[in-house]
Amino acid sequence: MNKSLATNLIALLISVGGYFSPVHSDLIFLTGMFALSGGITNWLAIHMLFEKVPFLYGSGVIPNRFEDFKGAIKSLIIDQFFTREHIEKFFEQNGGSTAANITEKVDFDRVFVGLTDAIERSQLGSMLAMAGGKKALEPLREPVTLKLREIIAELAEESTGDGDGNDFTSTLIGKVEHIIDNRLSELTPENVKQIVQDMIRKHLGWLVVWGGVFGGAIGMMVSLLG
Repeated sequence: MNKSLATNLIALLISVGGYFSPVHSDLIFLTGMFALSGGITNWLAIHMLFEKVPFLYGSGVIPNRFEDFKGAIKSLIIDQFFTREHIEKFFEQNGGSTAANITEKVDFDRVFVGLTDAIERSQLGSMLAMAGGKKALEPLREPVTLKLREIIAELAEESTGDGDGNDFTSTLIGKVEHIIDNRLSELTPENVKQIVQDMIRKHLGWLVVWGGVFGGAIGMMVSLLG
């Protein structure tokens, strides 16, 4: 049983128990009802991130903003890691490393940390914060670093590595953009929705739990003060 369902069922049982309780009926009932209200409200808000709900403006933000998300992902990767300045600085710091040994020089864990920092500062940051912050992206560390390593190795193999540095930098940037465009073109709104859900499902469940807890606390205070 997931956290959301468990929280709402418990709140409902408390409400029913309070309705029939011979003692402190109002206190128990209001606590349960406010908890149920908080849990359902947060569950609906989470549901609206991923699904369009009739007559509720703003629902389905992920499928609705699908193209924006794809553009943001490409911009994050290119602007943060594959600008001419960053690539040339990398070669300067590593003694003019050639394409053939670039994969041995890249600290992919550091790249992943930089990517998560960039996401946190981007338009996706607010949604990421709601889902638990950068910790929600941690399960992606291994698959992302492996994929980056594959991409860099592929670029290294295709490049001659012995031409003009500027030519190699331009070729590298062009190939990275081509690979990113190809990968993003394979994505559908359903793919993106599933990726985000898989990433943050665990953390989103706690939003419903805490909605129930704080709702129940408010209901208890209302009953005591009333």
